[in-house]
Amino acid sequence: MRISESCAKCLYDRQLNKTDNVQYLKEIKELLDGRGENDTSPYMVYLFNKVHVKYFGKGADYSEIKKQYNDLMLNLEKKLRVEIEKSEDPLAKALVLARIGNYIDFGAMDHVDQDEFLALFSDTKMREDDEKTYRSFLKECERAASFLLICDNCGEIVIDKLMIEQLIKRFPQIRVKALVRGGEVLNDATVEDARYIGLDKVAGIISNGEAIAGTIYNMMPQDARKALDEADVILAKGQGNYESLSGQGRHIFYEFLCKCDLFMNRFDVPKLTGMFIEEDSEQLIR
Repeated sequence: MRISESCAKCLYDRQLNKTDNVQYLKEIKELLDGRGENDTSPYMVYLFNKVHVKYFGKGADYSEIKKQYNDLMLNLEKKLRVEIEKSEDPLAKALVLARIGNYIDFGAMDHVDQDEFLALFSDTKMREDDEKTYRSFLKECERAASFLLICDNCGEIVIDKLMIEQLIKRFPQIRVKALVRGGEVLNDATVEDARYIGLDKVAGIISNGEAIAGTIYNMMPQDARKALDEADVILAKGQGNYESLSGQGRHIFYEFLCKCDLFMNRFDVPKLTGMFIEEDSEQLIR
């Protein structure tokens, strides 16, 4: 997903809000002005972080925030599992709940409000515009042997685990792998976070090899590339994964909440609208 001028301005303004260091901001602007045609927002932020280390040292520590939201969702895990299993279609319910979990994003959100997040669980029905995607998702899963979940945030991954449980119950022939971040970046999930919440009990955990809030193929280690290339079904969570993977001709299902103007305008929806979409050979199907 290419970086528009409005997106570039937003990326710059976020850095401007952090500091008035002239030299730092000059380098940030040079990176944005010199961006390649295929460079994405997650990649630009990855470059910004390297400049940040040069001027200010290591960035903000999100370890406590990650633990806070992992623990919050682990405390709700039993309740959510009961809600899922009592529903008419447990997999559909789990997918909607897992999408709500995408709210926990300290990169795209100006402010993460725990009360606002929990309030989103008051509406867990699959919308009519999701159902076409869901039918296609089921069809692909019926004939699949391998499934790759590309994870996003801590807390969210607890509900992803519940979704994988239902996926395996419905399609026991499927073997699941989960791709997480290769280093600490914002509140995104790493291998350690995945193990902490028990995601490794339902899926093989793979690192994307870098502290980057997205999935960039040419930066990934061989095992991660192999998992992406060979997966029969791919579900990518979050805006960063959509930005870095879409438009490459891969058949991918995406789930995320629209949390910034770029996504609200692209899909013509209000803020925090949940999307479940399918991209196949560069043809986006809603």
